[in-house]
Amino acid sequence: MKVSGNGQAKILTPDEMRLLFTDGFNTERDRALFGICLYTGCRVSEALGLQTTDFKGETLTFRKSTTKGKLKTRVVDIQPGLAALLADYHPKPGAMFPGMRGVTQRLTRYAADKILRDAAKRVGLLGVSTHSFRRTALNQMSSAGIPLRHIQEISGHNDLGTLQRYLEVTPEQRRKAVSVIGF
Repeated sequence: MKVSGNGQAKILTPDEMRLLFTDGFNTERDRALFGICLYTGCRVSEALGLQTTDFKGETLTFRKSTTKGKLKTRVVDIQPGLAALLADYHPKPGAMFPGMRGVTQRLTRYAADKILRDAAKRVGLLGVSTHSFRRTALNQMSSAGIPLRHIQEISGHNDLGTLQRYLEVTPEQRRKAVSVIGF
């Protein structure tokens, strides 16, 4: 768990996510921003770099220019949970998450972090950071048995070693692993 900016971001439970999205976040913009981070496993900076034109039909495109390392563009399907969050948010054409007029073109990472810290404080959660949504998404996919190569494609990790540092092994996963041994 993250303490004073140190350590790994907390992996959120379903109840903690529900609490944040129902009682923590105050605006549709905030729910849309962190919903994108959760349902696509993206970094907050990637979500903040989105343009309204990056949403086409049932897909969302993270352009190469907004990804870490700027190595490749990736396309992620918009699943129903994310679609519901996005349906209530109606930004003007341009930046998906615009900043303050005349100050910043888009919402900053600092502003997004403050929004999340305030939301977490409102609902009494500790150790939550903007990276918690990415870690939560990747761990949920792994726990559901999604092959690492598929998770890597969605997350944009260049190598499996980096991706594996995000993933935790639960006691249930360990029990399941050893339960298949035998003859």
